[in-house]
Parts: sequence; C-alpha cells; structure tokens
Amino acid sequence: MALMTSSSPLSWSGFATAEPAFADTARRRFQLYKHHVLATLRKDGSPRVTGLEADFRFGELLLGMMPDSRKALDLRRDPRFALQANPGPDAEMNDGDVRVSGRAVEITDPEFLARFIEDAAPPEPFHLFRAELTEVVRIGLDGDSLVIESWRPGQPLRTVRRK
Repeated sequence: MALMTSSSPLSWSGFATAEPAFADTARRRFQLYKHHVLATLRKDGSPRVTGLEADFRFGELLLGMMPDSRKALDLRRDPRFALQANPGPDAEMNDGDVRVSGRAVEITDPEFLARFIEDAAPPEPFHLFRAELTEVVRIGLDGDSLVIESWRPGQPLRTVRRK
C-alpha cells in the first residue's frame, strides 16, 4: 500500500496506483450494473440525483452526458459530485455498497474526445467529464461485521469493523 503525500483530488489511475486492490474492488462493483446514481448540486445549492453510466476507460473514471442535460450544466457550474454504484435487484447487497465523490472536470481536448469516440462509440453529441476523486467508500458485510473501507488522497486505506 503506497502512501500519497498530496491531498489534492486524484484521477482514477492515481487512486489505482495508491490503492490497487481497493480500486479494483470499487471498479468491479460499478461494472456489475450499467446504471448508477449521480448527485450534483443545483444552482441554489440543493442536491439533484440522476441516473448515469460510469465508464472506466484509459485509466479514468469517465462520466458521459447528453448535451446540456441538467447534470452536465450542474457540473459545469459546480464540479462537486457523488456517484453511488447501483445497489442491485434486491436488498442483500452481497457485493457491498460503493460510492465515490470528488470533482468532475469536463474533457474538451479534441484528441482525447476522438479517442473516446473511436473506442466507445457513444451517441453524439455529448459532454464527457473526468472524475477527480476526493473519497472512495465501500460498505459491506463480513460475517456478522459491517466493514467500512474508505480512502482519501494522501491517506492510507482506512478499514473500520462494526458488530
């Protein structure tokens, strides 16, 4: 486990370098289902939640959106977000609950966008944001214990067990 010295937001690849096993667990949890729940902030500061597909590509967590969607406009105005993995079809949560939060930075680089279009073939036009992470949390069960794993840039993975 590598300890980072920066507390600035990190890209998904930075997170994966700092905590490879935890990043893999979080990524696999998101990839179990196609649609997840994104929280953004409205102009008045109140929360907005909407569905979103999370895309792990090129070492990044990418968030794609329809042109001028409310969530895209929210993120352009205030980049703070939280993304919760789809909990699945029942209440068992066998794979745990995973959420990430941070800042969403819109990607405008034509070369990156062309590479993304070639690789992912998204419906066009679209907005594409890169997640810069400030926190990743996984909550799950281990026998009779609730296990909470959390990571923030510049800090080691923290694990708390509760009976």
